[in-house]
This record gives sequence, structure tokens and C-alpha cells, in this order.
Amino acid sequence: MKRFQRRSKGSTASLDTGSRVGTNALSEPMRRYQSLLMSRWQALPSRDQMALVLLSVFLLLLIGGYGGYSLHQAAKDSKANYQEQVADYFWLRAQASNIDMNVMDAADGEFALPPANSVNALLNESGINNAQVVAAGDAVQLSFNHASQAVISSALGKLKQQGWQFTQLSMQQDPANKSIQVSATVGS
Repeated sequence: MKRFQRRSKGSTASLDTGSRVGTNALSEPMRRYQSLLMSRWQALPSRDQMALVLLSVFLLLLIGGYGGYSLHQAAKDSKANYQEQVADYFWLRAQASNIDMNVMDAADGEFALPPANSVNALLNESGINNAQVVAAGDAVQLSFNHASQAVISSALGKLKQQGWQFTQLSMQQDPANKSIQVSATVGS
């Protein structure tokens, strides 16, 4: 009668019994294997047992030591690689001010400004507005008036720094308003 009641409870009881049977089925060969190993271990003389223990400890230390050494070397190499990349980053960042934008524009054909526009943009950046800039072949002719000698010197210095070479330069001061008239021809 108890068997009948157990089966009539539902499918969970049959599943529980099935899982216990499966677990027992898997653990039974393991128990037999463990008992076989234990009986063979006990059958060994104490000297052989000690030798096997020492050999097992030696192998564990050898494998663990080599694994630890390999991990240490990999971490050390990774750290050195990271430090090299950081040093390269900071070197490149320090070199950013040395990059010549006109050379980059000339190397990049789509975004390169015509020489006259490049000279005009440089003069505008320097504080010289309304300059007359005309392309003449490979050269650029420019003329402008400005009251400050410092601004003019700075602008001409920037032109020279950007790689423009002066083939002609004329500077005259107007006695009436003290402004300086500059006319020049530059080539790359």
C-alpha cells in the first residue's frame, strides 16, 4: 500500500527517486575506485608511501612554482609594455606644439589651402586685417598697413616660421599717421 501511495503523489516523487538512483549510480563506481585505491595504498610499505607523498609534493611545488613564475613574467612584461605606451603618449603630447599645420595641410591634398589663402589666414591670426594678398605663380604678393611695429614683426616672423621665404620686402612709415606700409613677395 505504501508503494501505491508514493506513486500516486505525483511526478515529483518519481523524479526525486530517479535523481537519487542516478546519483547513487554515479557515486557507486567512485566509491569502488576509492576503496580500491585505499586498499592498494595500505598494501604499500611505509617507505613507498613516504616516497609517493614526497614525489607528489615535489610535483605540486614544481608545477605551482613554474605557473607562478610564468604569471610573474607575463605581468612584468605587461607592465613594461604599458609604461612604454604611456611614455610614448606623453612624448607625442609634448611634440604637439612642434607640428607644422601648413606641412600637414600640404600633405593632405583635400584640405590644403591655396598659398594666398594660407598667407592671408596667417596675417589675420597675427592681428593684421584687410591685407591685400595675391598669388603670383608659385609666389605670393602681400601688402598692408599697420600702426604697430611689434605686430608686423610678429606676423613676418610667423610667415618665416611657416616656411615662407621673402624674395622682396619693403617697409615704409607714413609720416602723417605713423602707420607702417609693408609690401612683400614670399615663396615657399
